[in-house]
Amino acid sequence: MNEDCLKLTIYFGERDRANGRFLADALLDVYERHGLQMSVLLRGTEGFGIRHRLQTQRLLSLSEDLPLVAVAVDTRERIKATLAEVTAVTGHGLITLERARMLTDAIQRVTLPDDLHEATKLTVYCGRHERTAGRPTYLAVVDLLRSHGIAGATVLLGVDGTAHGVRQRARFFRGNAEVPLMVISVGDGERIAAALPELDRILSQPLLTLERVRVLKRDGERRSELEAPPPAVDQAGLDRWQKLMVYASERALHEGRPLHVALVQRLRRENAAGATALRGIWGYHGARPPHGERFWSIRRQVPILTVLVDKPQNVGRLFPSVDEVTAGTGLVTSEIVPALQASGPGLLEGGLRLADTV
Repeated sequence: MNEDCLKLTIYFGERDRANGRFLADALLDVYERHGLQMSVLLRGTEGFGIRHRLQTQRLLSLSEDLPLVAVAVDTRERIKATLAEVTAVTGHGLITLERARMLTDAIQRVTLPDDLHEATKLTVYCGRHERTAGRPTYLAVVDLLRSHGIAGATVLLGVDGTAHGVRQRARFFRGNAEVPLMVISVGDGERIAAALPELDRILSQPLLTLERVRVLKRDGERRSELEAPPPAVDQAGLDRWQKLMVYASERALHEGRPLHVALVQRLRRENAAGATALRGIWGYHGARPPHGERFWSIRRQVPILTVLVDKPQNVGRLFPSVDEVTAGTGLVTSEIVPALQASGPGLLEGGLRLADTV
């Protein structure tokens, strides 16, 4: 386990540009040049950012600039080497930088650090059409996690990215077998640790990350309280922000509307810094069996992951709305984000910087 890794996440719009090119292409070119272990570009289905402009697939007039999320994971030094280029091409938007533990190659059962015992977020990266025993590997991963009693898992399909340092992007006339995807799961630390050796056996090139997380709600039941707002900066001088993630099904409703739609609109009305809903292709949460895209389905029932990032004091103000919308279903988690850059009209917060003591 490499404990000195970082996850770089950038939230922006599909039409955002940098030096005459689409920002998405510019960012992934940076990751390709630096040969990052793993990066994934995800297309959102609903959301808003610093400028509070709604982006959604539901309305044709608002569907031409959907939210995008670019996630990159590697060692601290390799991520740090990209930061100057990343900040040079990124204009308005949101950038977070989080600590992670990365596992690659042969993975045995590990003893988790104390901070991962209560709850752990495990992210598994693999190719879209990677196979295990004749079926897609992501299906095998989800089934394995559920068999270990993990609280929930969501499969998010990328449209571009790097896998083990090699660029892989979706194209019309290719099988796109190696386009990366992410399986994000949340569960008890010991259950996650017990699943790791079995994951190693079903993954051809294992690449996983472990992060600290707090489970606030599961299937409408409160599991723990929201953290009290921490000091504005940590010991290294990095701004502290907070991330809430809501895992639910696309069929979950609140007052007759899809839960993720109601949540994004409520957060936008309440002046949150930004929220993005990502449509998965397979997954489960709580007691529900795995569900997702099937070619014979008339009605979609894929998992939806909604992400909110804001200042901790604002998250405390916004959480009652999250609590109300998820009164009957969903998995809600919380994480403290130790560094962030947010820039837009009338706003310049934080700074993307790393201290050697982090």
